[in-house]
Amino acid sequence: MAAKAPQNSQLSNEASFTNNIPVPKTKIFVKSLAESPDLISIPSSYASMTETPNIENQELLEESEVKFPTIDFSLLTSGNPDQRSKVVDELAKACEEWGFFMVINHEVPERLMEAVIDGCREFFDLSDEDKLEFEGKHLLDPIRCGTSFNTTQEKVFYWRDYVKTFVHPQFHFPHKPPGFSEIAREYSKRTREVFLGIVEGISESLGLKADGIYKTLNLESGLQIFMSNLYPPCPQPELAQGLPPHSDHGFLTFLTQNGVDGLQVQHNGKWINVSPIPNSFLVNTGDQLEILSNGKYKSLIHRVVLHRNKSRISLSIANGPSLDIVVTPAPELTACQPPAYAGIKYKDFLELQQSNDLYGKSVLDRVRI
Repeated sequence: MAAKAPQNSQLSNEASFTNNIPVPKTKIFVKSLAESPDLISIPSSYASMTETPNIENQELLEESEVKFPTIDFSLLTSGNPDQRSKVVDELAKACEEWGFFMVINHEVPERLMEAVIDGCREFFDLSDEDKLEFEGKHLLDPIRCGTSFNTTQEKVFYWRDYVKTFVHPQFHFPHKPPGFSEIAREYSKRTREVFLGIVEGISESLGLKADGIYKTLNLESGLQIFMSNLYPPCPQPELAQGLPPHSDHGFLTFLTQNGVDGLQVQHNGKWINVSPIPNSFLVNTGDQLEILSNGKYKSLIHRVVLHRNKSRISLSIANGPSLDIVVTPAPELTACQPPAYAGIKYKDFLELQQSNDLYGKSVLDRVRI
């Protein structure tokens, strides 16, 4: 018999059953469920055979068939105007045609990138009781730890555990495991420096001043979220989802991982597996960039697939406007074309996404004109 889904929250003290084997009430995270020695199939509460309707072609392209856009950050910041102009053009093309690019030569030390992934692994290895100390009660609590995406709304849960913290403009972080907070602080700071450099290039690519987006979105107080995801081995990866097809709520998201692939991006209606260049950032465009650019740059639809025998850890650094900023299409971009999106405060947009199912561009669609 498949496991009975909790009525309100996967973070529940109710016992359930998997293959007629009782799942102890302390096993509330997917990691604990996946490590159950008697688990041979996924509980029905994780089984999903549905797919989002906005995917026109389910064909999966091989990576050898495509060439991912790559941005050399050192050339963007070299001080050479010709090199910078070339990279700005490459950013424009990547944002307009892909919504996704890899960033190389970004000067974030490889040892720091490895250390922060190790810290994420140590966090997920904490006991369920220790992790529940950081559960959080509200969608905008600065530290939250949990499973799936929004278990109060979902009929089918995602095979994923997470820890999510706000690291800018104020730094918040769990105090366990020892030393993780210090590593995360340095990593967040260094990644934010790269983000701000990329933003200047994107601003210029849209015909705005280099500091145009920075000032418009009040990025000095912009929200930066550190979010690590654990996708444990899944006995039936073809039936479960790590994360469904969706776009990110922010402006740009920076992704690294533990060497196990699982990210798929949608390009021209087809799915593509993404294997990053070593020591690179995978960067995707978010909904706030689509709004600000008046639809010229589309936020990227992407999803996470699972493995039968491998555990994947990813680390996303989501960078967005100040929570109190009302994001609208840039006035310079609506002189010849009417606004395609209504203005919405970033905090309201984030709350809408976090309080509903994670699905396509459902929140962005609400503000289209």
